[in-house]
Amino acid sequence: MELLFCRLPIGTRAKKLVATRSIKGWQDDSLYVSDDDIDLFYREYGHIFNSGVYGNLKSGTVDIFGVNYYAPHLIDSIIESTFQCKPTDYEILIRWLNKAKEYNGFYILGI
Repeated sequence: MELLFCRLPIGTRAKKLVATRSIKGWQDDSLYVSDDDIDLFYREYGHIFNSGVYGNLKSGTVDIFGVNYYAPHLIDSIIESTFQCKPTDYEILIRWLNKAKEYNGFYILGI
């Protein structure tokens, strides 16, 4: 899985934000979750990433098999929840999420 900054401009339509052709993965500044750690990630972070927008424009808990978009206004509450729960490697994630504030939110791209 990849956690990726959304580099599309603010104001981009939701349908385009979640279109796979609009998302350029494998960036050097992304965070990656290895296949071996996906179950652990879901157990520890699934409830934190509970408001992503899917490719079908519905919303819910992180979809480990698809596109999940998180708007900029969600970042602070995700940081707060992460800090409160302190899951594995939470410090790394919080630093990365603070950088995500410079972008139009972020994605979690499933496997």
